[in-house]
Amino acid sequence: MNFPLYIAKRYIRSKSSNNAINFITIIAIVGIILGAASLFIVLSGFAGLRDFTLEFSSIIDPDLKAETTIGKSFILDKNQEKQLLNIEGVANFSKIIEERVIASSDGNNHPAYIKGVDQNYNKITAIDSVIPYGNWLYPDTPQIVVGWGISNRLSVFINDYGKTVTLSVPKPGKGQISSQSQALNQVNTVNVGIYDINEELNNKYIFTSIETARALLNYELNQVTNLEFKLAVNADEDQVKEDIKSILGDTIIVKNKDQLNDAIYKMLNTENLAVYLIFTLVLIIALFNVIGSIVMMILDKKKTLNTLFNIGATVKDIRNIFFYQGVLMTFIGGFVGLIVGYIIIQLQSSFGLIMITPSLPYPVAIHFKNFVIVMVTISILGVIASKIAASRISRDLVKTS
Repeated sequence: MNFPLYIAKRYIRSKSSNNAINFITIIAIVGIILGAASLFIVLSGFAGLRDFTLEFSSIIDPDLKAETTIGKSFILDKNQEKQLLNIEGVANFSKIIEERVIASSDGNNHPAYIKGVDQNYNKITAIDSVIPYGNWLYPDTPQIVVGWGISNRLSVFINDYGKTVTLSVPKPGKGQISSQSQALNQVNTVNVGIYDINEELNNKYIFTSIETARALLNYELNQVTNLEFKLAVNADEDQVKEDIKSILGDTIIVKNKDQLNDAIYKMLNTENLAVYLIFTLVLIIALFNVIGSIVMMILDKKKTLNTLFNIGATVKDIRNIFFYQGVLMTFIGGFVGLIVGYIIIQLQSSFGLIMITPSLPYPVAIHFKNFVIVMVTISILGVIASKIAASRISRDLVKTS
């Protein structure tokens, strides 16, 4: 058996004759436990916040979205449609026409994005699940489905056929404008449903049939602004993206869900990194207690160290004893801290110990990578702290009786 490791284990289990050293050692281990638990809880809290933030927007986010890098729209011919459906890994896709519009009703105006969708859109997203009032669109009808925010701003509810919503976009072209009819393309619609996702999206999109959007924007029959794809289970996303680009051409860019929400991801990742660094600093401070504990143990064991040296142990062996002791203290504290953190996160998940609102508990999520991050952080800092403490042992120290 490794001699320094064996002695280190004995020192971990045994008590010192000096109660002050025992107390310092306990404080050091408790500090590591609390530091590891805190780091795990914070990482799990941010993971839950991230999942919660993206949970609702992902309802209308497709698995893949293809859009042009040149202009606003592109032409999709029948041959390309067949080729796209034959791609291995593509379950279905929907043709989309999307453009910024002004929605008006009884003198109320609201800037929004019209999203004209075809009959396949329900197969791409779970939009039906977030419509608490009304129904989804009937194809090829001047119907719209709006978010709660747009509904409130325009003062429209559902199926009020006496109260239309006018969608307007500027007409392309040049020359002098003499009337509003020359300046704007307009279409009158009826709201048949209200969706509720989150505050931002509730104020952003007006869903309508692709035929209505095409008529409003004067698009050709096969002209679209983007395509949204639903992937089959276990589909190779990277390969599907390459196949889509090979069919549609180099002017098309294909984005996945992460890329569609890159601004949110960047914000959450930046905040997560900042909090991780702050709590890592707390761990570093806690590990100073480990250094102090080991140094005090070295001074307390001077006579024993001299005996070990006299019976053949080298200075390196004696240094390794206290190096292993520090590493063991760190690993034990980190492991116990993870257990404590895991229990607290499970309690929050099950019983909602901390509430954001009276009905909404603070979201948490347990990810395996957070266990790894905490243990790797603890291990690296623990090894450094133990190395610093063990380096205090010199030949002169162990030779002194």
